[in-house]
Amino acid sequence: MVRPSVLLLLCGSLLLPMTAVARLPGPLQAVPAAKVRDLSEIRSSRVLRVLVNQSRNSSGEVQGQAIGVEYHRLRAFEQYLNGHARDGQEISLKIIPKAKDQLLGALQRGEGDLVAPGELLELQPGHAVASSEPIASNVPLVLVGIKGERRYTKVEQLAGKTLALPTGSAAGEAVSQLNQKLALHKLAPIKVEWVDPTLAVEDVLEMVQGGIFHLTIVEQPIAERWGKILPKLRFDRQLMISEPGEEYWFVRRDASMLRASIDRFLSGYKKPADEDAAFLRIYRRLYQVHYPLAKADRQRLEKLRPTLQKHADAQNMDWLNLAALAFKESALQPSARSGGGPTGLMQITPSAAQRVGVNNIQTLDANVQAGAKYLAMIRRKFFNSPKLNERERMAFTLAAYNIGPERVQGMRAEARRRGLNPNQWFFQVERIAMEQVGMGAVSYVNSVNKYYLAFDRERESLEPRGQKVASRK
Repeated sequence: MVRPSVLLLLCGSLLLPMTAVARLPGPLQAVPAAKVRDLSEIRSSRVLRVLVNQSRNSSGEVQGQAIGVEYHRLRAFEQYLNGHARDGQEISLKIIPKAKDQLLGALQRGEGDLVAPGELLELQPGHAVASSEPIASNVPLVLVGIKGERRYTKVEQLAGKTLALPTGSAAGEAVSQLNQKLALHKLAPIKVEWVDPTLAVEDVLEMVQGGIFHLTIVEQPIAERWGKILPKLRFDRQLMISEPGEEYWFVRRDASMLRASIDRFLSGYKKPADEDAAFLRIYRRLYQVHYPLAKADRQRLEKLRPTLQKHADAQNMDWLNLAALAFKESALQPSARSGGGPTGLMQITPSAAQRVGVNNIQTLDANVQAGAKYLAMIRRKFFNSPKLNERERMAFTLAAYNIGPERVQGMRAEARRRGLNPNQWFFQVERIAMEQVGMGAVSYVNSVNKYYLAFDRERESLEPRGQKVASRK
């Protein structure tokens, strides 16, 4: 199975290094355009379909509180349109989350009327798409590391270093340009690790703070926003990554009335002073990931590995999923106890263990057996559909382990009703969870997922030679 993190290896023997390539926004070829819905058709339907970057930074909402940077602006635009309606018909927004690299293609195919990415996003050839007037100008990219580690002030210092970038990052093209400069000086290229698609820009920043990734590049406003709750992050503003860019909304090229309305709205829009109030209040309470492969943790994991592998194999699981869950639940401490009844390495309750036929969970072996069997039972009973890939299946299983399978199934049904993908937890069904129960379950699944990815990056060193266990993603 291909690893979730893919290093773009650049060939040093060429005169110029290979370009760091992400998936370009939307399709590479021209897509036949669907019928354009301009403002008159939108008013008739009473629905403005907004394609948003699925990043929580761009479009998250938690129990009615907006934490995404685009939500205040979009709601204000909704009010603007309704304030100028001639027939009294109110327009409501339909939010459609997509991966950033799919937004413009989806717009061209007619799946939405407006794209609000909340990040830098450039038009590509072949798209029948037009941009609004700039939402934000002179937006620089900034190198982000962790405090206490080396600062970078010159491009040459990045030669041979690895950057972790989320899919669709605006930094991809910038790194390609930097590598051309490095090649002229016969220096090693910057390597890019395109991270797993379950990770958005805010996840990468959290993993940089946790020491799992060392460096990334993001838009400076995003870095500074998350720096308020991730205090270990360091921003190397002296390093010039590229010329500052501009943020836009996008519409179909022929939707001239909608585009004109957007530009008139943006010319008078002022973001509220308390725009980040809910974001700061909610995220400051959240669990933040730690580095799971420090020396002591690695030694503990090595001792636990035979037990984790044995019971993972018995349930047809990747043992690193159990390891990630154990790190989240007990920090790999078999003696961990909780006042509410969860016990041991897997922090499983006696009642849950009894449901899968394990009566005594005080020993390490029995505790791991109970946890593995309980996860397998949830997976088999509730999430066995072939429509789920293994990564999403595990995410749903973890969410059910945390808040109960019946509740998660109800969230999937609500996601289906709203036009979200009920077979995708990350960025889709998790939106329903954020609305209904808050960030607890979402943060729980995300944390375990990040620990899994951290372990998977080191799989070869964690599995002894001759005893490799296949990754089941």
